[in-house]
Amino acid sequence: MIAIIDYGVGNIKNVYTAFNNLGFDAVITSEKALIDKSSAIILPGVGAFKDAMDNLYKHHLVNCIRENVDKGKLLFGICLGMQLLFEKSHEDGEWNGLGLLEGEIVRFDDSLKVPHMGWNKLIKAKDDEIVKGINNGEYVYFVHSYYLKAKNKDDIVAFSDYGVKVPAIVRRDNIIGMQFHPEKSGKTGMKLLKNIEEMIK
Repeated sequence: MIAIIDYGVGNIKNVYTAFNNLGFDAVITSEKALIDKSSAIILPGVGAFKDAMDNLYKHHLVNCIRENVDKGKLLFGICLGMQLLFEKSHEDGEWNGLGLLEGEIVRFDDSLKVPHMGWNKLIKAKDDEIVKGINNGEYVYFVHSYYLKAKNKDDIVAFSDYGVKVPAIVRRDNIIGMQFHPEKSGKTGMKLLKNIEEMIK
């Protein structure tokens, strides 16, 4: 069973439907006991960074997530959920994230209209099982105004080019993040979610 964390942000049901269609035994929950019993944790999210962190604290989920990651459980952050994995965000202020990975979330400059909503190409930065079967140039769907400025380049599995290299897929050990929405990215997104399934088994 995989736990999709419900902490009062959008896009939960789309993520659940995508995993369910792939045959995952998935549950939407904010209960620590269920999260602790799960084989993997999915952290989705759409919206503002500060509100998301406030909600994680409100539901007593921050320590729960950290404890499960420390035990080696796979944690997969999607869109805002990926951004929350990092140290801090500069979205309308400066806010601390979960601090599981090193890096900061910064705003696109004025050369790009934000929020950016649309498709862009994945460019692999290195080989990793998370991108098995994915070719350079496959398109995925983004909705974001901020992007990761990573401290550890080795964490970046794939990026997209916006005039600046935007980390699109990150991974360090059992922590994985995707800035785009795999559940809205057609066949490429489904291949990526299938790779997640293989890593959980």
